[in-house]
Amino acid sequence: MKPDLRTALALKPRVGDGAMATYLYQLGLPVGVSFEEFNLLKPDVIADVHRRYAAAGAEIIETNTYSAQHNKLSKYGLEKKTEEINAAGVSIARRAVGQEAYVVGSIGAVRGGAGKNVRTAVVKRDFEEQIGVLLASGVDGLLLETFFDLEELSLALSIIRKKSDISVICQFAVEDAHRTHDGIPLPEAFRRLKGEGADVIGFNCRSGPNGILRALETIPRDLGVSLSVFPNAGIPDYVDGKVVYSATPEYFASSAIKFADAGARLIGGCCGTTPEHISAMAQALQGYSPNAHAAAPEGATPAQPVEVIEASFQSGKPPLVTEPSIIDLVRERHTVIVELDPPRDLDISKFMAGAQALKDAKADALTMADNSLAVTRMSNMALAALLKERVGIRPLVHIACRDRNLIGTQSHMMGFDALGIDHVLAVTGDPAKFGDLPGSSSVYDLTSFEIIRMIKQLNEGIAFSGKPLKQKANFIVGAAFNPNVKHLDKAIQRLERKISAGADYIMTQPVYDPDLIERIAEMTKHLTIPIFLGIFPLASGRNAEYLHNEVPGIQLSDSVRQRMSGLEGAEGRAEGVKIAKELLDVAMARFNGIYLMTPFLAYEMTVSLTEYVRKKSKSLTSDK
Repeated sequence: MKPDLRTALALKPRVGDGAMATYLYQLGLPVGVSFEEFNLLKPDVIADVHRRYAAAGAEIIETNTYSAQHNKLSKYGLEKKTEEINAAGVSIARRAVGQEAYVVGSIGAVRGGAGKNVRTAVVKRDFEEQIGVLLASGVDGLLLETFFDLEELSLALSIIRKKSDISVICQFAVEDAHRTHDGIPLPEAFRRLKGEGADVIGFNCRSGPNGILRALETIPRDLGVSLSVFPNAGIPDYVDGKVVYSATPEYFASSAIKFADAGARLIGGCCGTTPEHISAMAQALQGYSPNAHAAAPEGATPAQPVEVIEASFQSGKPPLVTEPSIIDLVRERHTVIVELDPPRDLDISKFMAGAQALKDAKADALTMADNSLAVTRMSNMALAALLKERVGIRPLVHIACRDRNLIGTQSHMMGFDALGIDHVLAVTGDPAKFGDLPGSSSVYDLTSFEIIRMIKQLNEGIAFSGKPLKQKANFIVGAAFNPNVKHLDKAIQRLERKISAGADYIMTQPVYDPDLIERIAEMTKHLTIPIFLGIFPLASGRNAEYLHNEVPGIQLSDSVRQRMSGLEGAEGRAEGVKIAKELLDVAMARFNGIYLMTPFLAYEMTVSLTEYVRKKSKSLTSDK
């Protein structure tokens, strides 16, 4: 599923479409008519234009509704068809491009540059009507384009914001590279529109690439708003009875890179542009890297890109850590993640002792649940920071959807980034009513799919709200997988959705059946990300029955339950480790990733199993 328009525009430079009216003119349609009426008279022609732009690489398609307002349509006797024309414009665009591109409702200025005589009440009425229809018709965003005056643009924006939180792009038509038509300095106008809720602000029409680039360069880069540009194809000329534009697609291709380097996130074309111009820009922006052609400052090396050096000075964080991630490790060798539950009280001495012992046993990462089973435990963020500082082992923290709303979750993730804790596991979390504080509420603002996607969004430097952040995070995001189900194929389909959402690796619930381990290996061999198979050593017969009968997602085989039946204390732990080693023998032949879970902070058990994995891994390697 593609991100919403606000997020898409913030993630990377996107390509918009080109002109509608002047392109229809080039195709032989007459001038002096309402091109918007063609939504009713020639819908196939309009749809074909949309398809051509989409095929050329446009990711954002504008509806043919630029002048579809009561006052402007009245010049052609079409004012009573205002709603019909606007609704048809959205329907045509949507049918033409489907979900392959974003459809934005185009809204032009009612007054324009010379329409000062139009009363404000009329302007407001026309905007209210058109905006209402476009929103009701299901656009992905609204584009306020070719506005000369800040006041009129601000009025249209305020009407939208009273009706919807939809993505809004605001574009001025300027003749002066420093101020709007009504004399407002461009940086001031941009700041005001940002404060009033504009998501993207920029320029279109009136100028070719050079003029719009000069205007774009007057906007401070720290304004914190995405920028857009839709230049004309140069200055129009009248040749052999036809209006022509001279700017070539090749010129637009080189200009697109300059626009992107200047901070533009939406780059399209206005009067005189064609699908050929859009195609040239789309090709030029493929694989775009900001200022890739610029000379590196003194001290930069190929291993330290300019962006990384700048980020380290801005945030106080070191350049990107070169230590291999667990993804790098597991692709090369058997890799062990060990879960050690945070304590339920304020004493962390046993937890820290266990962490040190597991590090000495050469565990690759220590993972901590986020109040598992809805039981209150010490913050895994605090413990993760302590593990890095005092023990020197990589922490891998669970992030549950249950306990924090969107605000709290993003804040939590930002804190992890600041601490340099970049390995996380996204989970739904058990309902609060089943934990030790049953009166507390479960939030669940996000599903496990959404939290994966939104954490990965932080890696693009985009907040959950869709707003750009000043730098990018570097999270490695895991997803949970429960194979202990009746229909394993359906569980794997759900897993594939998590991978599509952005999961980098998988950690399974504990498995106690060797045959199931083999089935998992066979049915997931098509997946491209590593799987860490869960092994949970049983501590006693009662522990086995509790896990099997009361803990969601865990099922023990009948043979394992029989072997553990009646065993307690040291005898039970010894048999539990023995069973776990038998399961490891099967798992290690099929998976490089091993996920060990420690029962009741009895870390001696997982230390033993970690050492077993290391020893057996050497044996398996030497046998190859």
